[in-house]
This record gives sequence, structure tokens and C-alpha cells, in this order.
Amino acid sequence: MKNRKLNFVDRYLTLWIFLAMGIGVTLGNLFPNIDRWINQFAVGTTNIPLAIGLIIMMIPPLVKVDFKQIPIVFQNRKLLSLSLLITWIIGPFLMFLLAITFLRNEPEYLTGLIIIGLAPCIAMVIVWNELAGGNRELAAGLVGINSLLQVFFFSAYAYFYLEIMLPLFGFASIQIDLSFWDVAKTVGVYLGLPFAVALLIRYWTIQKKGEIFLKTQLIPRISPFTLYALLFTIVVMFSLKGQMIAELPFDVLKVALPLVIFFLTMFFLMFWVARKSGASYAQTATVAFTASGNNFELAIAVAIGVFGLNSGQAFAGVIGPLVEVPALILLVKASLYLKKYF
Repeated sequence: MKNRKLNFVDRYLTLWIFLAMGIGVTLGNLFPNIDRWINQFAVGTTNIPLAIGLIIMMIPPLVKVDFKQIPIVFQNRKLLSLSLLITWIIGPFLMFLLAITFLRNEPEYLTGLIIIGLAPCIAMVIVWNELAGGNRELAAGLVGINSLLQVFFFSAYAYFYLEIMLPLFGFASIQIDLSFWDVAKTVGVYLGLPFAVALLIRYWTIQKKGEIFLKTQLIPRISPFTLYALLFTIVVMFSLKGQMIAELPFDVLKVALPLVIFFLTMFFLMFWVARKSGASYAQTATVAFTASGNNFELAIAVAIGVFGLNSGQAFAGVIGPLVEVPALILLVKASLYLKKYF
């Protein structure tokens, strides 16, 4: 019975995603002030409804993680090295090339796209990995490593690509003032909090009820909340920018095209490399989704904080998750299709 339920969710998940996107765009156009109403629930550059949706979405998959197994999955140093190489070296450079190629005459969008490419995903990747049947422990470990790398190196990456690389390709350099704590705060909200809650739930339940209760009772009960929170987040996200999508469709497409190319290239490159290295399907799916997603929460926070809420950089940052959601859900389908070759 459990398998039939899971198959039902998997089978119609794409439909639920696109319905949520449609509802969000419709709400944004039927109620023009809905973005102002939602944005009043914000602290700094953190939108509280979106943050709640993202945090709740991540907790059930993280509760399933056996954190004691993380050191074991990291024994495959070859796969770990390949993942970090493609995610942190190839990924940002690819996004930089796509930005200067497709947005050469749109300097604000170009800058926003480069900022998006500087940090891999630390929130949604947990969900995509879960839907594709990836390795939970490996995903949690990689997300943890990528989060620390973002905290320590995001500012240096921004300096390198915006102030050194842009002039080398004939563009004016762009200076941004971004502190260590600005990045750490955003990473803490979107990753540290759900990690802490999941750890607390997991170990309290094991101590009080036992591991069997955790696996057979608690996890099946809380697992659907990942989907509910995902759909809620999508509705909120698209309602915030429903009017923008209707008013500036060509600008949306300008930013969306290089993003789609990035997602596809990074996913299939990492998938192919991991497969050739001898990784299992679960490991391959995990590193592929880790490489292909981006930390849009951080990119949006940086763009708004440095360039302003109504800037082209912030516009590009917002377009990011609007494109990532349908693109990555289709890549989940592609991943499950490719599973038969393992």
C-alpha cells in the first residue's frame, strides 16, 4: 500500500507543482497588492512566509537522515572531490560565461546572474534529492560542506568574478560590500534552523519512542509536509511576482534562458561524471542535484541588500527560483528515468 501511495505522489507531483505556479501567478494578478501584504511579514531581506515554507519543507527529509552514516558516505573521496570541483569551480565559471553571453547588454541582470552562480543550493536540494531517491546522508553532508564554504568564500568569489573577471572580458568592475556575517546569517536561517529542528526531533523520538517508532510511525506522518510546504512556498513565490511575470515576460525569458542551460548542463555533467566514476544511482543523483541547484535565498538577499529591492540584480535573483522549480522537478523525472541504467 505504501508503494502505491508513493507512486501516486511521484506520478502527479509535476502537475501539483505547475498548478501551484498557476495559482500563484493568478493571485498576483487578481490581487495587485498581495506582494505588499506578504512583504510586510519580513525581517530585513528575509521574507518570513517564504522562510517558514522552506524550513518546514526541509525538516522531514532531514529527520530521515542517519547522521552517524555521514562520515561513512564521505569515504568515497574521489566522488567528493569531483562533486566539489564541478560545484565550486566549473559551476560559477559556467554561470559567468552564460551571463556575459546572454546578458551582455543588460548589466544589472548580468550581475544578478553572476551572483546566483556563486553559491550552490543548500535548501531545495534536500527536497529534489528526496524526490529522486538520492542518498540522504550524502546530501546532508554535501549541504553542510557547501554551507560552510559559502560562509567563508562567498565574499571572495564575489570579489573575484565582479571585480577581476568582468574587466578581463571587457566589462566594468562592480564593487559590493558583503560581510562574513551577512552570508552566515542567511545560511543560518535557511539551513542551520531546519538542521537543528530535525536533529532534535530525530534524537528525542529515538530516545523516547525508539528507532522503530521513528521509521514506521513518525516519518510516514511528517513526510507529506515536505510536499505541502513545497506547494505553499511555490504559491507564495509566484504570487509575489505574478504581475512582474505578466508585465515583463521577455525580461523573464532573458534571465530564464541562461538559467535553464545552467541547470541542464550542470545536472547532466555531474550525473555523467559520477556514473563514470562508479558511483551508485543514489550517490549519482545526490551529487547531480547538489551541483545543479543554486542558493537563491542568499543571492536574493545579497542583491536586495547591495543594489536595492527594485534593482535589476534583485529581479534576476527572484527569477532564479521561479525557473529552478519547474526545471528541477523535470530533472527529478529525468533522474528517475536514468535509474534503469544502473
